[in-house]
Amino acid sequence: MNSRTSFRLAEPDDYSSVVALDSAATHDPRRSILLQEWIGQRSCHLLLLDGVPAAYGVLHYHFFDNGFIDMLMVGEPFRRRGLGALLLQHLVAQCERPKLFSSTNQSNRPMRALLQRCGFVESGSIDNLDPGDAEVVYFRAACPG
Repeated sequence: MNSRTSFRLAEPDDYSSVVALDSAATHDPRRSILLQEWIGQRSCHLLLLDGVPAAYGVLHYHFFDNGFIDMLMVGEPFRRRGLGALLLQHLVAQCERPKLFSSTNQSNRPMRALLQRCGFVESGSIDNLDPGDAEVVYFRAACPG
C-alpha cells in the first residue's frame, strides 16, 4: 500500500464523513444517532488514508467491563485494500482491558474471516437478534492483564 494511513479519534466535525462511510446510516436513522453518540463518547476511531477518512471502528468497555468492538466499517470506495485489518489491529492496540470481544452476524463472511485473520476466535453465539442469522461472538487477548 503506497498510501499513508493514520488513526485518530473522531471529532464532532467528522460526523458527516463518518456517516458517508457507513452503508447503513443513510437509510437507518438509529445508526445516525448511534454515530453521534459514539463520536461524543470518544469511542469512534477513524482510519485516515492520505488524510481522508476511509474507515471507522467503535471500541467500548460495556461488555462485562471488557473491551468490545461495536462496529467496524470501511467505506465502500476503500474496501479490499487491507484497511479493515489495519483498523482492527489499531483497536486491539488501543484496548485498555486484557480481553477484547466483537461480534457479527453468522452471514457476514467477510467480517468473520477478518476477525479470524486478526487472531480472534469464536466464543459463542446469540440467537434471536436477527431472525435466522445468529450473532457470532469473537474473543482475543488484547493487552497484558
